[in-house]
Amino acid sequence: MARLVIVSNRVAVPAEGSGAVAAGGLAVAVKEAFTAYEGLWFGWSGNIVDQPSDEPTIIDRDRIQYALVDLSPQDHREYYSGFANRALWPIMHYRLGLGAFSRSDYAGYSRVNRFFAQTLAGLIEPDDIIWVHDYHLLPLASELRGLGIANPIGYFHHIPWPAADVFNSLPASGDLLRAIADYDLIGLQTEPDVQNLTRNLCDTLRAIPLGAGSLMVDGRRTRIRSFPIGIDVAGFKDAAEKAASDRTVRETIAGLRTRKLIIGVDRLDYSKGVPERMEAVDRFLASNPDQRGNVVYLQIAPKSRSDVPEYEQLAREVNETVGEINGNTGDPTWTPIQYVTKAYARPVLAGLYRAARVGLVTPMRDGMNLVAKEYVVAQSGDDPGVLILSKFAGAAQQLPEAILVNPYDRFEVAEAIRTALYMPRAERLARWKPMVERMTREDVDWWARNFLSELENFRTVEREPPTAAAAAE
Repeated sequence: MARLVIVSNRVAVPAEGSGAVAAGGLAVAVKEAFTAYEGLWFGWSGNIVDQPSDEPTIIDRDRIQYALVDLSPQDHREYYSGFANRALWPIMHYRLGLGAFSRSDYAGYSRVNRFFAQTLAGLIEPDDIIWVHDYHLLPLASELRGLGIANPIGYFHHIPWPAADVFNSLPASGDLLRAIADYDLIGLQTEPDVQNLTRNLCDTLRAIPLGAGSLMVDGRRTRIRSFPIGIDVAGFKDAAEKAASDRTVRETIAGLRTRKLIIGVDRLDYSKGVPERMEAVDRFLASNPDQRGNVVYLQIAPKSRSDVPEYEQLAREVNETVGEINGNTGDPTWTPIQYVTKAYARPVLAGLYRAARVGLVTPMRDGMNLVAKEYVVAQSGDDPGVLILSKFAGAAQQLPEAILVNPYDRFEVAEAIRTALYMPRAERLARWKPMVERMTREDVDWWARNFLSELENFRTVEREPPTAAAAAE
């Protein structure tokens, strides 16, 4: 049986004997992918050391082998904090004004991908299939091909792929497009993402469409398809049903008394629209004075990438917005916005979702947004809450029954909050049932099986360029 090699920027190694996996979407997805394979998971250890070893640290856990490499301070600054998160991330999320490109950062990004490829190449066996994850590793297949690795290599892009004019504003965009074409299979979250990347390759590199998502790029065939990522539906539903016994959940519910809970859960990132969402809640309270004291908005937003200046500025902005709204609108008996930067375990989040009448998920742009799916799955089938979802989140493609909003329009979001709070039970059920049924069918296992089944095909089909006659068809 083929061995699966997964490559990601970070690797989540479970504690010895626990079998547990981190709650993040990628970690859960990787765990599902490995259920059908023996495998190797390769990536950065999370450690920053002055002199990283050329040899990976190998850790064995059950059927999975983990291969970890460290980064130097310069590598981390240029590859991770620099090009990946100050250039690629904002451009991919349509935030051109926040993009900060530097040639040295791009050189570091390329250097680390080359280092990863050189270290990984010695671990790859002839029958392996390789699955690379996310924007940190766009050039990895190209680097592996340069080392003679001919195995099937797939890539999944977890964040949006922007329109060609946006992506091409990034210096080195042409190099990155040529590099991504060295993957056999490229997975994106939505059909619009597929259309954006396909058009970009055709317009910029004169790629030739071959049909069924396949393209010929510089003499090499690649295939681009959407594979919308799912969640562990059974596990999350079970956690939500059992969460009432958790102290944090129990005390939160008790503290609400008769108030209705509105919840937002996001990593603190400018793509998530947290301050804009808070302003929409403030607008709702201003327009509906009868609801003052009757609702509480809980925003959970663990901090991330604190070493990136744009994130430090965002944290200050959110703190100021919370203080201003609570100071102007609240009273000694009621705080309209409860803001928490602590990260909570999945069972706690599941219980809080279940307790919330409204799930407020309004990113300015998101590849998928698994919080939206988690909120839907966590609801009680007898009395579900209402999901308000940004139309610019990939999840909107699969959850059209949610109240879809423009996150840039705080008046529209405020009106959606009112609609959700006053929505009768029959309508809430009518919206919720098709969403939870769809999420159950299209869970994380469905996602992993679909991608890997297609990638497996590259083990048995000829991967040489087609004949001129075939290309013309």
